[in-house]
Amino acid sequence: MELPFRLVPLGFQQFTGSTTGTAQGLTVPTGASIAYMTGEVQAVRYRDDGTAPTTSVGILIPVSQLPFIYTGPLTNFQFIGAVGGSILNISYYRVAGF
Repeated sequence: MELPFRLVPLGFQQFTGSTTGTAQGLTVPTGASIAYMTGEVQAVRYRDDGTAPTTSVGILIPVSQLPFIYTGPLTNFQFIGAVGGSILNISYYRVAGF
């Protein structure tokens, strides 16, 4: 099945989450409206309501889960490692073809 749109890649970032640091936000490329994310090594927690997550509060992105596709306000997204050594891989896209 062909979709009525296509995703245009705009960039990639890899963040290492630290349980001793503060929550981090995304550096969103201009025009990006979708983030495709996967957790690696250890789980990551996120919040997108303008409040920073903690190691125990926030929505969990577990390791070895199917990729997480986020289409909310990318500038509000913040994450932190749920435990030390966590990694979050992020690819950014914009939608084209409407």
